[in-house]
Amino acid sequence: MHWLASCVRLVPTVVRLIHSPSCSFSRSFMDLKALISSLNDFASLSFAESWDNVGLLVEPSPPHTVNTLFLTNDLTEEVMEEALQKKADLILSYHPPIFRPMKRITWETWKERLVIRALENRVGIYSPHTAYDAAPQGVNSWLAKGLGSCTLSPIRPAKAPKCPTEGTYRIEFNISRTEDLDKVMSAVKEIADVSVTSFSARTDDEEQTRISLNCTEKALLQVVAFLSQNKKLYQKTEILLLEKPLLLYTGMGRLCILDDSVSLATMIERIKRHLKLSHVRLALGVGRTLDSQVQVVALCAGSGSSVLQGVVADLYLTGEMSHHDILDATSQGINVILCEHSNTERGFLSDLRDMLGAHLENKINIILSETDGDPVHVV
Repeated sequence: MHWLASCVRLVPTVVRLIHSPSCSFSRSFMDLKALISSLNDFASLSFAESWDNVGLLVEPSPPHTVNTLFLTNDLTEEVMEEALQKKADLILSYHPPIFRPMKRITWETWKERLVIRALENRVGIYSPHTAYDAAPQGVNSWLAKGLGSCTLSPIRPAKAPKCPTEGTYRIEFNISRTEDLDKVMSAVKEIADVSVTSFSARTDDEEQTRISLNCTEKALLQVVAFLSQNKKLYQKTEILLLEKPLLLYTGMGRLCILDDSVSLATMIERIKRHLKLSHVRLALGVGRTLDSQVQVVALCAGSGSSVLQGVVADLYLTGEMSHHDILDATSQGINVILCEHSNTERGFLSDLRDMLGAHLENKINIILSETDGDPVHVV
């Protein structure tokens, strides 16, 4: 009976462990595919730049469940080691560790080693990069929070995403004879990815039928080839390129108009405080001083030259710009503040953790890297 009494005394302890919030038994999981779908819903990958490499970059063999999502700005070998120690199932690396095509996966280079270690340890790697730059709640909007109260608009607005099979072109023409109408409608039905609408039209006091076709680029060539067989139809044909509307709050960079102008010196201190930096680099615009007023700020996280070029503002804020782009800006009286590339991005991850927690309904653990940091130091 002595051993039975000992077991009975252990039961309450076991029960408490099972119900303890910190116990591993209480953790919830998400299927990798479901999690990736939710991440894509949070910020559509269609907003990313065409040159970028975004989305799921490394996928463990299915099925794969995620309990811990690990956030980092850059995935280095040191950060990978931290992620493995913290039992991460998926790493969200803002910058894509795989960018240029890999011809082999060996132990030779550090990026190849990242892929090997991820697969060996069944850890996925996902990168949103410029999709998060463009998102309304993304990196550039976070960077603007340090400026003070202001109104924001994208410097390069994004267009609404389009389904791959959605019509890109519209072809319109008039038909007066019933036999021609029947022939056209019969031919169009044989072409894939074409939608047809028709309505009555009157031209030169003659009742006609107006045909409007929405189609993909591939279908456009087939429709034009058919219409060219009938000169009267072909001569009356109009071809329109359809564009999706611009999205007001989504796109690259931000143009920020402050509610109240402040001195450049004050703006510098605000930026340093927001980014938790002891210093920034400053290029004064021609004729400007630290007392000059700033009301319009054009910003772009990371490397901003291509986005900021030609934008009229009192100040450009970015991580890095080329020497000659700085000269071009300052010659126009535009001040330039440079904070180093990843310093304009990394602080966003704290906000991202909270937003993803709410978006994913706290179904998984989300942790920030403690090893990730800017590789550039002032000595």
